[in-house]
Amino acid sequence: MNDLIQTIAVYAIPVIFAITLHEAAHGYVARLFGDPTAWQAGRVTLNPISHIDPVGTLLVPAMILLISKLTGGAGLLFGWAKPVPVDFGRLRRPKRDMLWVALAGPLSNLFMAILWVLAFRVYIATGVQEGFWYEMAQAGVVVNLVLMALNLIPLLPLDGGRVLFSLLPQRMAWQYSKIEPYGMVIVIVLLVTGTLHFFMEPFLAFGRVVVSWFL
Repeated sequence: MNDLIQTIAVYAIPVIFAITLHEAAHGYVARLFGDPTAWQAGRVTLNPISHIDPVGTLLVPAMILLISKLTGGAGLLFGWAKPVPVDFGRLRRPKRDMLWVALAGPLSNLFMAILWVLAFRVYIATGVQEGFWYEMAQAGVVVNLVLMALNLIPLLPLDGGRVLFSLLPQRMAWQYSKIEPYGMVIVIVLLVTGTLHFFMEPFLAFGRVVVSWFL
C-alpha cells in the first residue's frame, strides 16, 4: 500500500500540471485566433482547479495505477480533464484556425516533457539518481509524452482529429466529422483491447526523439 501511495504521489503533480497547461493552451490560442469563449469562462488559467475533472483527472488514473500495482502490469496511464470550451465558429477562419487551437494542447505537453527532461538532467548533474523528485521528473516526461501522443491520434474529438479535419478538403472533412459522436467509444475500445498503444507509438517515438535532444 505504501508503494501505491508513493506512486500516486510521484505521478500526481506531473498529471495535474500536464492537463492544466494542455487545456489552458487550447483556450489561449483560441483567444489569439478570435474566440474568447474559454477566456470569458475563466479557463485560460494555470490554476489546476479550473481544469480538474474529479473522475477523469483523479479517479481513473488512480484506479489504473492501483490495478497495475495489484496485477504487476504496466497499464497505460489514461485520463482526461474538463474540456476547455472553444466555439470554432467564432475563430476568424474556423477550419484553418482549428488546426492551431488543436495543436496547442499536445505541443504544450511536448514543451513540458522537455522541462521535465531538463530537471532530470539537473538531478543527474548533482549526483542524484534516486528518490522522490528524481522519480517525479521521470514520471513527468512519461505523462506528458503519453498525453501528447494520445491527443494526436487522428480521431475526433481528440486534437489529432481536429487537425485532420482542418487539413482535409471541405467535403471530406464534413464526412469525417460524422464519426465524432463515437470517437471516445472507439478510444475506450482500443484501450480495453490493448491496441491503443499501436496508434500512439508513432507520436511517442517522435516525442522521445525530441526530448532526447535535451538529455
